[in-house]
Amino acid sequence: MACGLAARLLSSFSLLLCLGRGIAAGTEEVVIGEVEGNVTLVCRNVSPRAVKVEWFHGDPGKIPILFSSDGSLPSDARFSLVRNSSFHISGLRLQDEGNYTCREVLNETDHRHRIQLLVASGPTKVNVNIGPATALPNGTLYAQRHGTLNFSCTSDSRPTSATKWDFSQSGSGQEPFTEVNSSLSYFTLYNLSPSLQGNYSCSATNLLSHRQQTVTRELLIYYPPPSLPRCWAQTSAEGSGGVQLHCSWTGGYPHPTLQWTNLGNLSRDSNVTDIADTNVAALNGSPLLSGKEFVCRGIHLLQQTSQACTVKLEAPSLVSDPMRSCFVGGATRMTCQASAGNPPANISWLRNVSRTQTEIRSGGRFLVSQKGNVSTLVIQNCSHGADSGLYICKVENPLGLKEAYVYLTVIEPVNIAGIVGAIVVLLLLGVLVLSGVLLYAGPRWCPKANMLRNRDASDILVLMDSEEEDPLSEAAGEPTSDQGVALANGGSATPHQSPQADVPSESSLEDTNSETRSKM
Repeated sequence: MACGLAARLLSSFSLLLCLGRGIAAGTEEVVIGEVEGNVTLVCRNVSPRAVKVEWFHGDPGKIPILFSSDGSLPSDARFSLVRNSSFHISGLRLQDEGNYTCREVLNETDHRHRIQLLVASGPTKVNVNIGPATALPNGTLYAQRHGTLNFSCTSDSRPTSATKWDFSQSGSGQEPFTEVNSSLSYFTLYNLSPSLQGNYSCSATNLLSHRQQTVTRELLIYYPPPSLPRCWAQTSAEGSGGVQLHCSWTGGYPHPTLQWTNLGNLSRDSNVTDIADTNVAALNGSPLLSGKEFVCRGIHLLQQTSQACTVKLEAPSLVSDPMRSCFVGGATRMTCQASAGNPPANISWLRNVSRTQTEIRSGGRFLVSQKGNVSTLVIQNCSHGADSGLYICKVENPLGLKEAYVYLTVIEPVNIAGIVGAIVVLLLLGVLVLSGVLLYAGPRWCPKANMLRNRDASDILVLMDSEEEDPLSEAAGEPTSDQGVALANGGSATPHQSPQADVPSESSLEDTNSETRSKM
């Protein structure tokens, strides 16, 4: 601050030196006045015994007397004497600037005092230009993000004023931008960002009178939303049974204008157009809304065409398993999926007990969870008496209600190990019984089943018990070969017949052998 003040004083002093190059030697005082202002030039060290005091606009002897204390009238009504010695000028003009000399007359000796009067003007007509920018009705300027802006500030001032730019954001202090000792200041900002939005002030200061004038312009940086509008529907507050249509278009500045269309007489809110990032329209819930589409249109100041989004309302539908089962002491899982519905449907589980429906909530053996549009009911430690029966999955939104019934069967577990053990015991018992029968019967048991006989074969195997002998065979002796052949051909020998009666003739044997060969 001290350095800046010293620089200003040095600049002012240099300016005064330049303006005072034409001052005669002996100048003792500099007085500064402003246009349209008043100034009093004091004649210093005037003696009380002075006869009169004369004022000259220049050096005495070269110009006529401007005003005198002897009562002579001044040449301008703006001039007057104060305390019979000081020279007062009202309504200063630029032409009043110059060197003034006062001379007192005392015993014919002259005492002179020289004063230089400087007249300052301005700064006036401070003009601030920011462009290319667009002015709003209230005078606020706006420009588009990533653009380029030129800033200029001019003023009328005598002598030349110093120009300074300050920037301040909303709620923050001023930040110096640039400062020049000129009545014209010019600079450019590139790639505008929202951080450059705020108030820009140009201050012009007269270095002679230190009078300052400031002009402030508010600049806004506008930018459109980066994406398209988004529409969705949701259920109104619990218990109202209504539908809320939401339209959101965020990320831009200023707020866009959002308007819902195709509402007809369905809206309960009269204001379906709003200047905000989000617009909400409320509708009464009804099945008649299912399948209807509603359009939200958004308009932004920086976009020539409007953007739109659509939301379609739908009644809910669901998918669920009709039957489930679990073992006593086990666990089961039931799922219910809302396959449609806008606004999103609320999914709940109910138990149909004694014709009254009771909602099932998570706790104890029951666990209810939902992920997306799928709800899951898990029952742990199934009980045949407490859990078996009918369960209801209910899917509901303001446009309708759907229910699905799931029947749960709780099964008593079967003792598989006991059944297998019983079968094994029975098999062992059967094996033991069969083994006992075989051991008891011994060689007396001789199966005659599965006798193999070939229709084309001429030999037949006959098994006879060797332990028992035919009493007739013992009496008659060993049978002949002809008797064996007869037996093989189906003949029989009774004990009352003699062996000779059963012996065939030779001719019959030959016929029999020939027949047998022909068959072979």
